[in-house]
Amino acid sequence: MPLQLPIQVAVLDDYQGVALSMADWSVLKDRAAVTVFRDHLSDPAAVVTRLQPFDVICVMRERTPLSRPILASLDRLRLIVSTGARNASIDSDAVREQGIIMCTTGGGGNGAMELTWALIHVALRHIPVETAAVRQGGWQVTVGGDLAGKTLGIVGLGHIGSGMARVAQAFNMNVVAWSPNLTEEKAAAAGARLVSKEELLRNADIVTLHLVLSARTRGILGAAELALMKPTSWLVNTSRGPLVDEPALIAALQQRRIAGAALDVFNIEPLPAAHPLRTLDNVVATAHIGFVTEASYQVFYRDTVQCIVNWLDAQGYSK
Repeated sequence: MPLQLPIQVAVLDDYQGVALSMADWSVLKDRAAVTVFRDHLSDPAAVVTRLQPFDVICVMRERTPLSRPILASLDRLRLIVSTGARNASIDSDAVREQGIIMCTTGGGGNGAMELTWALIHVALRHIPVETAAVRQGGWQVTVGGDLAGKTLGIVGLGHIGSGMARVAQAFNMNVVAWSPNLTEEKAAAAGARLVSKEELLRNADIVTLHLVLSARTRGILGAAELALMKPTSWLVNTSRGPLVDEPALIAALQQRRIAGAALDVFNIEPLPAAHPLRTLDNVVATAHIGFVTEASYQVFYRDTVQCIVNWLDAQGYSK
């Protein structure tokens, strides 16, 4: 199907309604008609119906999966722009086989690491409970936990994990780390001590996950691993939900076999309304907002616009 101007561009899952204000979309004037969708569709058939009229789809991270069956039903689709360096929810083989161009944006920033520390503080100092008490006329209803002298166990010592280790040192914490390919030298350079996964889980007061989700890391913390953790320890996950066996985690939380979990990511997102992780009193949960900062969004949408401009220019539709 020949390309006709203006091309039709869909911006998906703009939950906050900020996509058009985070970048200068006017550079696409007369060449593109941009439609922004703020709601999220989970049903594949509904996704196909919505996206069939579009030449370009702009995807925010992994909010809307683009599977092979969905892609096969989008005859007009020429370009996918995905924010961030990788998007595991897009079938890249199907994209390539169907001759669709895929472009990714820059990202980075410290949003995920900063949120991880926010969740740790909120959990250990019982901030939701104390805030609710103040609103209801109460005063000092809990006793908070300390960071100094405690052990932080970092599973995955990449960019974010290494940043976690540096901050932990400022809190005078002991830092241990493990990941499948971590070496003693790399751990020491980040200010951590390499230990086995089992030793980390047995000794850490806070276990925080910072691994890329892959076939090898999916379910890396299951029932057996959770059983190694101390009943006073917290699990923190701001990376990807499927790193943890979610049913096993829910059981451990319900039975108080660990102190609690601070979570920003889940197996299904958005989290279903009746999901137990929404109601357990030893869970602190946020809605996958680790990357949702002004700085990150400005990079995401700036690069999204530039990807579309570059693609149009390459097709011979320059200004």
